[in-house]
Amino acid sequence: MLNYDDTICAPATSVGTGAISIIRLSGPQSLSIVDNVVEFASGSASEAAGYSVKFGVIPSVDDVLVSIFRAPHSYTGEDSAEISCHASAFIAMRIMELLLSAGARSAEPGEFTRRAFVNGKMDLAQAEAVADIIAAGSEAAHRVAMNQLRGKYSLELKNLRDSLVHLASLLELELDFSEEDVEFADRARLDALLAETSSRVARLCESFKLGNAIRKGVPVAIVGAVNAGKSTLLNALLGEERAIVSDIPGTTRDTVEEVLTIDGVQFRFIDTAGMREASDEIERIGVERSLQSLNKADVVLLVLDAAAPAEELSALYEDVRGRISPKQHLIVLGNKSDIARDSPFKSFDLKISAKQGSGLDELKAKIAGLHDSAAFNADENLVTNLRHYEALSKAATDLSAARTGLAAGLTPDLLAEDLRSAIRHLGTIFGEITTDE
Repeated sequence: MLNYDDTICAPATSVGTGAISIIRLSGPQSLSIVDNVVEFASGSASEAAGYSVKFGVIPSVDDVLVSIFRAPHSYTGEDSAEISCHASAFIAMRIMELLLSAGARSAEPGEFTRRAFVNGKMDLAQAEAVADIIAAGSEAAHRVAMNQLRGKYSLELKNLRDSLVHLASLLELELDFSEEDVEFADRARLDALLAETSSRVARLCESFKLGNAIRKGVPVAIVGAVNAGKSTLLNALLGEERAIVSDIPGTTRDTVEEVLTIDGVQFRFIDTAGMREASDEIERIGVERSLQSLNKADVVLLVLDAAAPAEELSALYEDVRGRISPKQHLIVLGNKSDIARDSPFKSFDLKISAKQGSGLDELKAKIAGLHDSAAFNADENLVTNLRHYEALSKAATDLSAARTGLAAGLTPDLLAEDLRSAIRHLGTIFGEITTDE
């Protein structure tokens, strides 16, 4: 177990790059430790008011600015300080050594945010959102993470949980008056509230696919026959030579994955091996991985050589259509349109030339249109965390059982048990799990 009575320190910014580095301290001895390391022209950090900045000198190391935060008005809820110094790796590491010698210890990964959670500055869902903000690779992912950090997502979950606590309390109250045959929870009203709560939980569960795609990037599989131009298309979209391109069939033996942001949304493009009968074991594995990528993708780009015979294109087209689900988006591309302008195949959604770069802007617009960024601007909560999704799914199962039991006329103690289980699962999401309610 970590000791929350000690003082921790760690660089809060990258070291050795940029102009300025910041070293953060948090804990009861933060300000006295700073006074042992930094010499101020007047006064001390221990005497300074919160939200103030003092200029100081660390002898033989650097001139610094020290920002002072008083508990509970800090990120962690503890007395905290931030030392701004020049971004030299030597300077930052030397300051860290002096702080450790003065009584601080190095913070564990995520310990500042852990302390913020323990001290009630944020709940567990908000603490997890901090990591999502840092890792956000697109505007959409940043917006979703900020929505969670600001507590709107947690507030919806807490409101749901409070409703269930209220319902459970009424049912359990009936147990105290079981001999008097009193109903504190009107069954019709109870069923209506359960239906409403179940609907809201189900909506959150359904949002996980979209939320997870925003957080990690929408998966886009580039599939097709060998030498259809899949790797050329990936390179053209990225604007760099990421995948090996050659006229030799079967050059791509494994999936190649790269990220591209289009209209503020992050897409993960996966270049796959050509779909054909493999000539060796390595290529066979590559084809198998291509099919796996096809099954997992949200968007499938089927790249067809527009110069190939129509019967061959139709066979591959039908094969791919038979492998994807109705929820997946299929875009059929006629590549090499610069040399094959009059293909008899009529199922192309878009004709392009990956080599010449023609049609790529239209393709990007079409892909972005499948995941319109306006959907991400909607003022609604999205589930992006697998742990949250699993807890919500279990809560949904409990609520379904409660509704079924209510319809079957089960006793209040059995109905309350299903509600208590749903309450527990919702509470695990934001870290509030108590029984005394």
